[in-house]
Amino acid sequence: VNLFARRFDMLRASLLAAFSLLLTGAPPGGDILSTAAGDLEIAFVGHGSLFFRYGGEVIHVDPFGRLADYSTLPKADLVLITHEHRDHLDPEAIDAVSKGGTVIICNAAAAAKLGPGGIVLANGDRRSFGKLTVEAVPAYNIAHLRDNGKPYHARGNGNGYVLTFADRKVYIAGDTENIPEMKELKDIHVAFLPMNLPYTMTPEMAADAARMVNPSTLYPYHFGDTDTSRIVNLLEGTDIDVRIRPMR
Repeated sequence: VNLFARRFDMLRASLLAAFSLLLTGAPPGGDILSTAAGDLEIAFVGHGSLFFRYGGEVIHVDPFGRLADYSTLPKADLVLITHEHRDHLDPEAIDAVSKGGTVIICNAAAAAKLGPGGIVLANGDRRSFGKLTVEAVPAYNIAHLRDNGKPYHARGNGNGYVLTFADRKVYIAGDTENIPEMKELKDIHVAFLPMNLPYTMTPEMAADAARMVNPSTLYPYHFGDTDTSRIVNLLEGTDIDVRIRPMR
């Protein structure tokens, strides 16, 4: 009975989120996470792009214009850019989703491309913005290298982000592998982990990352053509609720 009730609650939350987001011009699909200060709505745009609605504010992550018409999506109070690669840093999409007072947080290399206005957070930096706290955490490659021997994502450059919404923490990993710093992340409720080669992780690496982070809920994202059933199978028997959503 408890298992049935839990699945019913999950389905109800997903349907309510999808209905709410459709009414406001968001892409179909979404989830709701309850927090001590109200609901957090999660919307899945595609690839590495997401957005959240919380306490009347909208937070966009890596808006990318090839995935959606950002002029039709909710305007951002806060934009988070993980790093400077073109599928994560799209100035036109950022402009389309911005309004007066929109705050942009990014790594230093992205700020250099965006010009004045971006707030740079390096790995380990933390800032409060409105009702949430943003912490930049490492995101980089160890195993996957370019032909010249350099990693696709160098250590110390890009960011993942840990967002604290009241009593809930959401980890957006950015483009990374299963790096040892993930063991330092504590009390993560929701994690977004990338799973596409050669830029980020295999399902096996993502499963290892998930075990280190140990979130209550895991959303694989930025997975391209990866067979997402593999990570579901790899994490079977754990307490991690793996949810697959449409993320190209």
